[in-house]
Amino acid sequence: MLVPRVRIPYPILMVLGGLALGFVPGLPELELPPDLVLIAVLPPLLYGAAFFTPLRDLRANVRPVGMLAVGLVLLTMVAVAVVAHAVVPGLPWAAAFVLGAVVSPTDPLAATAIMRRLGVPRRVVAIVEGESLVNDGTALVAYRFAVAAAVTGSFTLWEAGLSFVLNVLGGVAVGLGVGWIVRQVRRRLDYPPAEVTISLLTGYFAYLPAELLGVSAVIAAVTAGIYLGWHTPELTNAEVRLLGESTWTLVTFVLNALLFTLIGLQLPVILDELDPYSTGELLWWAVAVTLTVILARFLWVYPAAWLPRRFSRRLREREPMPQNAQLAVIWWSGMRGAVSLAAALAIPISIDTGGPFPGRSLILFLTFAVIVGTLVVQGLTLPAVIRLCRLEDDGAEEVREEAQARIEAADAALARLDELLAEDWVRPATADRIRGSYGFRRERFSARFDDGDDGAIEEQSLAYQRLRRELLDAERRAVLDLRRSGAISDDVARRISRDFDLEEARLDA
Repeated sequence: MLVPRVRIPYPILMVLGGLALGFVPGLPELELPPDLVLIAVLPPLLYGAAFFTPLRDLRANVRPVGMLAVGLVLLTMVAVAVVAHAVVPGLPWAAAFVLGAVVSPTDPLAATAIMRRLGVPRRVVAIVEGESLVNDGTALVAYRFAVAAAVTGSFTLWEAGLSFVLNVLGGVAVGLGVGWIVRQVRRRLDYPPAEVTISLLTGYFAYLPAELLGVSAVIAAVTAGIYLGWHTPELTNAEVRLLGESTWTLVTFVLNALLFTLIGLQLPVILDELDPYSTGELLWWAVAVTLTVILARFLWVYPAAWLPRRFSRRLREREPMPQNAQLAVIWWSGMRGAVSLAAALAIPISIDTGGPFPGRSLILFLTFAVIVGTLVVQGLTLPAVIRLCRLEDDGAEEVREEAQARIEAADAALARLDELLAEDWVRPATADRIRGSYGFRRERFSARFDDGDDGAIEEQSLAYQRLRRELLDAERRAVLDLRRSGAISDDVARRISRDFDLEEARLDA
């Protein structure tokens, strides 16, 4: 209810809701098997994020994304481990590195929603989105090694390094293989519910075999998502695309809500296990770890942008140094969210010797504290930072791209119409009416490239849209009255209403 009123992205409100839920008396104490949380929640979140990632922007920003998603993740993990080990008495190094790996991946949902609303340059948004996608893989592979070291009590750096490379390569191979198989299956399907269901399950199809093979299941799910995100438009029809996009929006929302609900229900258990520590100690540790996460990002973002250009003239010419304002927004956008929460909840309860996992409840508490600190503090202040930095809105470039694409699409339709005129089933009157519609659409979007345009065509289009919405509302009321009176069945009413909704959805085109 609050999201449209206060215009705050829903992850920020969810983390506050989860925190409040932990203090509601009488709720059941819930503790799920750790593996269930990781396997049930993570694959669709990773696959969905990868599927909808704009591949062109990811390719264009591969260098800054790579530096943030690999270098910054490792720096954050080490920095958090060192600080946590230093300030928390008795926290083993292995557990400290688990905490560092858990809080190192970023969550772009809140940051990018705010950026798009305030008109931040598209490259900044693309870097923050791409970083989040890739650093999930880096962080969770590191997390896997840190957990294994804590559970077994052994760790060798060179073996971990070699295993890291093999894990990533194996994950990519599994992801590509699963993506290709799913692509072949979906190419032969023509049943929207089954196609969307396969889309929802593809993350599991990639994740589970990779997990069984001992390679990075996270990388596998992300790779499959990128691969199928590129190829899916050629495999689906309009109904599947409309159904799939709305389904994925709902699934992402529900999974985020589920994670914050789970942490809220487990918070009383976690706090009970932290009774030996004072409230002051817990707050100090939470502040220390949260500040370390924020400062590590600051210490990486600026040198990572400056140093490569300092030593590479070619890079300076190809990619000019970003504005300090852009770097400041990228720094302040490092919020944590669902992936960190899922990883923390998935920490094993016991180790190989049968004893409890060292510091598990403390890691869960500190992870939630970092999420609250970054999402709430940084999320609520990000709009002020963006306004203070006075970044120029380059939304006009995207508007021009869209207009050009619509013009070329209209040209293709008109060319095809000319080819079909010779067919007996194409009536001249129908062709003239369609030609007029496409002609107006082309004229409307062409006006956006005309600096001397007085806005009359756009005003005419908006007036038409307003009129059609008024008429569609009248049609809906008439159909609703017919259903209430029993003149038509519910099925008929739903079918007609769906047509009205589709017509209204495409009015602005």
